[in-house]
Amino acid sequence: MAVWLTALKLVPWGDVIEATPQILNAAKKLMRKSRTGGTEPPAGTLGDDAGDANATPLEAQVKALGQRVAQLEQEQRDSAALIESLAEQNAVVVRAVEALRKRSQRLTAAAIVLGATCAALAVWVLRQP
Repeated sequence: MAVWLTALKLVPWGDVIEATPQILNAAKKLMRKSRTGGTEPPAGTLGDDAGDANATPLEAQVKALGQRVAQLEQEQRDSAALIESLAEQNAVVVRAVEALRKRSQRLTAAAIVLGATCAALAVWVLRQP
């Protein structure tokens, strides 16, 4: 448990919190770019299946490459959506950790005050005749 507390104390939470909006904005920008990219392959590269029997090897390669490009574009859009989702989740986690850090500081201060009060009360009770 102490190792986690030490690790959490070493994290510059102010810097993390300041960087979170920039990370979120970058993820959203990446998502917008992936959405505006061409979603349809160029005309003629993905022909109907009826022409496959008479297609030359070059046309078949072009068709296969067009399909691969379309697949890669979809994977890129999926990746951008995942990155955006992770950035939003990271922002939520950072806010939660910051709230926990502040609560921990308040609890520590309250424990110190309570300990000092108990010590003063013990001294007062022991000095009573």
